[in-house]
Amino acid sequence: MSIEQREQTSVVTHALAQHTLTDLRSVDTEQVAFRKGLVKLGRLCGYEIIDEWLESAPTEVQTPLTSTTGDRLTGLDDVVIVNVLRAATPFVEGLLKAFPAARQAVISASRDESAGMNEEGEFPISVQYVKLPEIRPEDTVIVADPMLATGSTLSAVLAELLADNPEPKQVIVLSAVSAPAGLARIDSEFPAAKLVTVSVDDHLDDDGYIVPGLGDAGDRAFGTTE
Repeated sequence: MSIEQREQTSVVTHALAQHTLTDLRSVDTEQVAFRKGLVKLGRLCGYEIIDEWLESAPTEVQTPLTSTTGDRLTGLDDVVIVNVLRAATPFVEGLLKAFPAARQAVISASRDESAGMNEEGEFPISVQYVKLPEIRPEDTVIVADPMLATGSTLSAVLAELLADNPEPKQVIVLSAVSAPAGLARIDSEFPAAKLVTVSVDDHLDDDGYIVPGLGDAGDRAFGTTE
């Protein structure tokens, strides 16, 4: 198993996931390689989520020679993946390789950089677009965003997601890199959510960016500068 349980989060320690994250951090990794790296990381994290949090059941199967007992996953058809636009798009592309039957949700939410952080380390958040499939009590909901910094964006996303829907079986918040402050906020506001990340980084700088981080994942994946 390649999951390390910590106080507030589960860290994906798989060697290839850590290798891929190192490439993503590098300033020398250009746009196409960065986007492909996020896809790869999403796929690897998806497999780890399956191994850790999806259930399986024994089942009889007939081989060409005899019958035997094997295992089948029981929750692959009960998954909703939430794409937090825009940085999560390649990350979600990778997750869909692990969960090809997942229903998809899209939420566009962004923090107001011009307003800056308040004294509590939070940004005002604008939610511009929400499109959700039916969320059922048996579902595993995976909210994907490469960066969990202050937690402001993901807090707004989770509030939108859970406001008028039945409580799903489990909610998993997946990030590539996260800051302790953001993890603490989401853990406090949404204690039932499982926080999963590939790295808990050191701190947030004065502008609310993760250090050492990987820069602005959206800009690096889509070739924009702001």
